[in-house]
Amino acid sequence: MNTEIFNNALARVQLQRLPLQHHQSLRAWDAADELLLKHIAQQQLAQPHSKVLVINDHFGALSVSLAAASIEQLSHWGDSHISQLATAHNLKLNQLTTPIHYLSSVQSLSDCYDLIVIKLPKVSALLETQLNGLAAQLTAKGQIIAAGMCKHMPMSSYRIFERLVGPTTTSKAEKKARLIFPQAVHQQAQPLPYPITFTEPSLGLTLSNHANVFSKESLDIGARFFIQHFKQLPSAEHIIDLGCGNGVLGIMARRFMQQQGVNSQIHFVDESYMAVASAQLNYQQAYHNLDNCSFHHSECLSQLADISADLILCNPPFHQQHTVGDYLAKRMFKHSYSSLKPQGQLWVVANKQLPYAPYLKNLFGHCTKIASNKKFVIYQAIKQ
Repeated sequence: MNTEIFNNALARVQLQRLPLQHHQSLRAWDAADELLLKHIAQQQLAQPHSKVLVINDHFGALSVSLAAASIEQLSHWGDSHISQLATAHNLKLNQLTTPIHYLSSVQSLSDCYDLIVIKLPKVSALLETQLNGLAAQLTAKGQIIAAGMCKHMPMSSYRIFERLVGPTTTSKAEKKARLIFPQAVHQQAQPLPYPITFTEPSLGLTLSNHANVFSKESLDIGARFFIQHFKQLPSAEHIIDLGCGNGVLGIMARRFMQQQGVNSQIHFVDESYMAVASAQLNYQQAYHNLDNCSFHHSECLSQLADISADLILCNPPFHQQHTVGDYLAKRMFKHSYSSLKPQGQLWVVANKQLPYAPYLKNLFGHCTKIASNKKFVIYQAIKQ
């Protein structure tokens, strides 16, 4: 497993990306992390007694560096469970015992901070929810500083800071990274549309999606195609909706099982806190209770070792933050194989151009194409 040294202006630390993988070519930090830590060091913005909030710290580069610099009161706020696992992993890797207060994106902030640092998220709606009312969480002399790579900084990001925090300036670009400095003027939270709620007549469902859920305003077209073929699903008592997003696959799978007289238990799994919260909200809206279901924040199925499934449904992502690749999907397939009972089935919907079939065939011994259209394909793999 690749361990790299992140030598920055505050500290020298070891970092690894999660999930761990052999021959990792990507680093656990970027130039925006370096620039932000350099600014904190030069301006002496964080002292051992300072209360610091770190937002969207993907693999813990900021949190671990601040902890190594003897900052004792650190909080970590974001939508990624993997990010929190990575931060805890890298603290341990560096033998740091600093207690970090982990907050999920669906938790409200109740503390006030001397410094709030933000890595710009990929989704602007998530940035909106994080900035809304954030100025009220500062101490009298507190500051908010954001960092990102220039190529991921559209003008709309600056406008969000202006609208929700206050007048905003930026640093000069350095190594293609830039800092954002908003003045904390807007203390009051403003009305935002999240979660977005819409009705899907074809399914007879009302769906609500939090800000960081994929396809917030309409049914994901891949999920729509997948559901059209649910009548071919095998009877299953224990079903996992892996990478569940807003939970629509698991919700509809339970409906189809009920029509067959099967009282299924549905396990909704995602690494996004907002996804799991959306799935729970949508299940409650669909069935008016939370019976026959469970909800899990997990890196793939790492935290669900005690659950064996008859059927796993998966609409896998092909990116981690701004990085595109098939590693996460393949990891989901591998975990699925381990979690399935003998003769259990994995059903996958994917973009047609993604080469998942050979991998599934190698892993399961075979792979059957159930259906396809111009954009998507549905695969079935049975554990022998």
